[in-house]
Amino acid sequence: MAARSRERSSALLQRARQVMPGGVNSPVRAFRSVGGDPPFIARGKGARVWDADDNEYLDYVCSWGPLILGHAPPRILEAIAEAAAQGTSFGAPTEREVLFAELIRKLVPSIEKLRLVSSGTEATMSALRLARGFTGRDKVLKVEGGYHGHGDSFLVRAGSGAMTFGVPDSAGVPAGVAADTLTIPYNDLDAACRMFAQQGHEIAALIIEPVAGNMGVVPPLPGYLEGLRDATRRAGSLLILDEVITGFRVAPGGAQALYRVQPDLTCLGKIIGGGLPVGAYGGRAEIMDRVAPDGPVYQAGTLSGNPLAVAAGHAALTALVELAPHADLERRSARLVDGMLAAARERGIPLCVNRVASMFTPFFTEGPVVDYATAKKSDVKRYARFHAEMLSRGVYLAPSQFEAAFLSTAHTDDDIARTLEAGRAALAAL
Repeated sequence: MAARSRERSSALLQRARQVMPGGVNSPVRAFRSVGGDPPFIARGKGARVWDADDNEYLDYVCSWGPLILGHAPPRILEAIAEAAAQGTSFGAPTEREVLFAELIRKLVPSIEKLRLVSSGTEATMSALRLARGFTGRDKVLKVEGGYHGHGDSFLVRAGSGAMTFGVPDSAGVPAGVAADTLTIPYNDLDAACRMFAQQGHEIAALIIEPVAGNMGVVPPLPGYLEGLRDATRRAGSLLILDEVITGFRVAPGGAQALYRVQPDLTCLGKIIGGGLPVGAYGGRAEIMDRVAPDGPVYQAGTLSGNPLAVAAGHAALTALVELAPHADLERRSARLVDGMLAAARERGIPLCVNRVASMFTPFFTEGPVVDYATAKKSDVKRYARFHAEMLSRGVYLAPSQFEAAFLSTAHTDDDIARTLEAGRAALAAL
């Protein structure tokens, strides 16, 4: 499975740089944090992708999580084709939207009503505006290292103290917007309680990934999410769970089902689109009824509820209900992670692998990794070398230390064995 030349991918990158910033349409795709040129993917099937030079890779990026059924599953392709034959967009209500919304509501009990949008970022931005409109408060609380899309309010980092006002982490974010975004460390319930004690009357919502996925995978400590639920309730603030990554990935009802925490609002994306762009936000009816046209909180979208995306998403969720694959995904994921840890121990290489269900991240540090500060202790240069060694052996991992890897139902036991074989060789080469 060793990768051959990527001359065509390199040539495509040079052309792309002439027309797109960095030659990509999303920054992490540029491979800046791991070095080298990215392979330009030409096609995918099952657990594999092939690049423009026809190199084959076992894929653990899975389009950053949506492809829990693997690449190009027939039932999703059939659903898309059937919908496309009837029209690609109407800008008007359709029955498909109703059926899809009913299915999501059935599978996620905390969602009484929802609004479909076109991306996870749009879902989190809309949920945040709704929380401010519902509570009449301006401030929002997020955790350091938590990523909720590229909306202005989310692109801030913590200052020197855990309860410092946010500082813009991207050019173009107004200081006033950043000042209304407060940050606390992940997995630090005491810090959250102090923040609510001091400024709870001004905080519209706490938004959090119940399992952090954008500082690498970091699971919540026991009692953490329950404590946040209590703290937000006492302060009259909303709890928004960003389940764009974890929704239907870590459990049939998402992380809120796995950890038995009921949020006020939930943001969804990725898996619910079946590989097509879609997002959703929803929650208690009394909150959602504040969204236009029923209420004063305005949000709209020309392609919201797109027929193709809705058809793909309905097919994906229906397949998950029918196949009930989470136990098998758990078993294969555990085998892969346990094997990686054993191989690292044999080589005396410090490695901590965080995993929740079928999402995981290897950190080149002794660990434990419990928050953004401890995640940053990972040896990013060693990860970059490991990534390159795995890619050369035909295994496609996330091109960043601080991202998640994913399994799909298409990954077989033989695929896990081949990945572990590549991993042992890659670790030996470090």
